[in-house]
Amino acid sequence: MLVHIVADYGHGDLAFAEVVQRIKLHLPSAEPVLVPVPPFCTVAAGFCIAQLGLHPAPPGTLIYHNIAPREDDAAARPENAGERLVYARLPTGVRVIGVNSGYTLSFIKDVAETIQWSSAPAAGSQFRSRDVFPQAAAAIAMGRSSALGSEIDVNALPVPPSSVIAYVDGYGNIKTTIAHNVKKLRPGQSIRLKIIDCELEARVSDGAFAVRHGELTFAPGSSGWPLAGGKEIRWMEIFLRGGNAWKLFKNPPIGTAVSIVL
Repeated sequence: MLVHIVADYGHGDLAFAEVVQRIKLHLPSAEPVLVPVPPFCTVAAGFCIAQLGLHPAPPGTLIYHNIAPREDDAAARPENAGERLVYARLPTGVRVIGVNSGYTLSFIKDVAETIQWSSAPAAGSQFRSRDVFPQAAAAIAMGRSSALGSEIDVNALPVPPSSVIAYVDGYGNIKTTIAHNVKKLRPGQSIRLKIIDCELEARVSDGAFAVRHGELTFAPGSSGWPLAGGKEIRWMEIFLRGGNAWKLFKNPPIGTAVSIVL
């Protein structure tokens, strides 16, 4: 069983090893794949969940996510309580289990076949994704009806933020939440992209490599997925051929606004 673990523990962090160990205890057939995102970054987590979950996957694939900034209540937390665990089933058959925090469910909320609360407790450990949630995820994965509760009103979930940085890959390519063709840009057109106080010239392209070496490009990237009703969305990406676009823009955090200056 393929299990994507989307979490903000940090690259190579001990926490990933502990969570994998506990998931394997309750799901011995699990084949974990680690997907790190920055601390408390629910935008990146939601983006990764949609990109992994809304494309063809092996039968039984599970996405287990834990990005829990505990921002749903500013008061003191008795017994380390935090955001509640939820379950979603996607049209691909992929199952998603993790905490309902920020934008983690925003990118899938309109296409999910069901989104339900888990019956697992939301408190009881500082490290819930190791001590509490793996056992609950295993119960859900094995089809135990007692592990699930009522359905969630998807209208209460936040919509994805528009025109922001959603993810930065290992090459420094900046994946945005600007949809392809939304701005009616033409290939070859020169524009300026502004992120915080850094404004740079870029060339609009219909393919990331259809530009000269060293040229900054704004093009439809490799990320996108099917939407409800049969349509498909593809997200624009900022790409520096032969370089690192993210560093060029002074390492802006995920969630930062991206502006197009024509």
